[in-house]
Amino acid sequence: MLKELRLATFSQNLESYQKQAIEKTWSYAEFLSKLCEQELARRFQTRTNKWTREARLPAGKSFATLNFADLPKAVQQPLHQLKDDHQWALQAGNVLLIGPSGVGKSHIAAALGHQLIERGVRVKWFSAGELVQQLQTAKKELDLMTYMTRLDKYPVLIIDDIGYIKKSDGETQVLFEFIAHRYESGSLIITSNQPFSQWDQIFPDALMTVAAIDRIIHHASIIEIEGGSYRKKQHLRK
Repeated sequence: MLKELRLATFSQNLESYQKQAIEKTWSYAEFLSKLCEQELARRFQTRTNKWTREARLPAGKSFATLNFADLPKAVQQPLHQLKDDHQWALQAGNVLLIGPSGVGKSHIAAALGHQLIERGVRVKWFSAGELVQQLQTAKKELDLMTYMTRLDKYPVLIIDDIGYIKKSDGETQVLFEFIAHRYESGSLIITSNQPFSQWDQIFPDALMTVAAIDRIIHHASIIEIEGGSYRKKQHLRK
């Protein structure tokens, strides 16, 4: 019956827990509770491992390896809030990490991704160039809506280095369609080395630029990171 119910950990622990229950005079509720705890722990670990593999987050970039002291103080408080309360991800809120190269944007984005997975939220990481290529391929195959809908199974999508995509009509059009599709239906974590005032370099049309920014920032936490290179500080410390 345990096999039929797919309670593998129950089966593994049943005999040893039966002996302990007799020796320690556990109640029926205690015996069942302990078996349930082990089953839930195994399922949590299995789910976390699976979702981490499919998320394709950069290796070694988590909150455990992030030195908050190396970040500007103005960044630390909102980052702690995003880390400790993941309701924004369940309400289609966005996070924008803006700053020059090397200040830790990608590390923070990946760390948030790992944290969300542990909280039971599925995440997927894309470089902006990779995402745009896949969107373009789907559009050429007349399958763009199907592809974007397929990504809806991830409540949070991370787009890294949005400022590095090429400025072609095809790329900017599919990127805009994607942003419009995710609006108020799923969360985006976006890193950019360009402030909003320079996003006309991403979207060649001024109206498209305004419309894209408007959709992204409507429900968003915007963290602007200034100061010296976080990457350089980490390297010097090592």
